Amino acid sequence: MSQNIIPVLTIDGLSGVGKGTVARIVAQKQNWHLLDSGAIYRAFALAVDARGVDITNEEALEKVAQTLGLEFKTKPGNELVSVYLDGKDVSKILRTEKTGEMASKIASIGVVRAALFKRQKDFAKAPGLVADGRDMGTTVFPNASFKVYLTTSADERANRRLKQLQAQGSKGIISQILAKVKARDERDSSRKHSPLKPAKDALIIDTTGLSIDEVITQVVALIEA
Repeated sequence: MSQNIIPVLTIDGLSGVGKGTVARIVAQKQNWHLLDSGAIYRAFALAVDARGVDITNEEALEKVAQTLGLEFKTKPGNELVSVYLDGKDVSKILRTEKTGEMASKIASIGVVRAALFKRQKDFAKAPGLVADGRDMGTTVFPNASFKVYLTTSADERANRRLKQLQAQGSKGIISQILAKVKARDERDSSRKHSPLKPAKDALIIDTTGLSIDEVITQVVALIEA
């Protein structure tokens, strides 16, 4: 089947807007496949780190991308998607601040994005796909049937991240978290290759003050309409 036949919902947005949670729940509701593109880049960063690859060595980076053994598993009732790298569950380490920072830096490298591009396209399979990321609707699936862009303020996202850390038993300083959020925003929106921006035909949802259920209601309504 071609991308035009298989329904694809793209959910793009800045770090910390709730893309992953919304994508997971909508995929379960629709019984569609799920692509967490952020997890792909995070897993790639872990593989690069584990293999001791120099991020300035583009040829070596391309080889890592081509041999990346990645699988997503979702279970009803689970809040997070389980991510397996070369058969090993790396879900916890994947979501650490350190891994996120590495992934954000590596994602700006053109050869990396090109190497992982086809891997992401291959996730589009019947009966449908929910693709979560930063350039899903603009670059990876420009002809997607449905496009959503989630946004909210940096302050709101920093507070959400602080609550996540506290729930995990970790500590965080809000000023430092906010600085990292803003730095990542700048990196994502100003990078040369596939900068983060809403697709022209995307439904833009400001999640400030909205519950996850309220956001999901709007997304599902878009599909059903």
